[in-house]
Amino acid sequence: MIMLRITMNVLPEKQKEVMQTLVSMIEPTGKDNGCLSCKAFCDMEDKNIYSLIEEWETREDLDHHLRSERFSVLLGARSLLNEPSKIQIHTVSHSEGIEAVNAARGKRNL
Repeated sequence: MIMLRITMNVLPEKQKEVMQTLVSMIEPTGKDNGCLSCKAFCDMEDKNIYSLIEEWETREDLDHHLRSERFSVLLGARSLLNEPSKIQIHTVSHSEGIEAVNAARGKRNL
């Protein structure tokens, strides 16, 4: 699985515009081939910090998305930000669930 995380420090007066841009991306991106998840978040401590987190089946699927017009619109929103977006791409080779938490805590079930 490939994860894309984009963190944006939004100008306070542009929050609504950025949120509308993110909301307009979520549903269509979620329907793209290979997209496992696409979610937007606002930081609880700093309301000017927005994150977009996407999960993709393959790097090829993500690369196709990165070349899309929809993604270009997001990149074009830089004038609405205090600073350039922080973009991170992570390759996840293994993931675990509650069983790992239970094992680490020495418990059978949480």
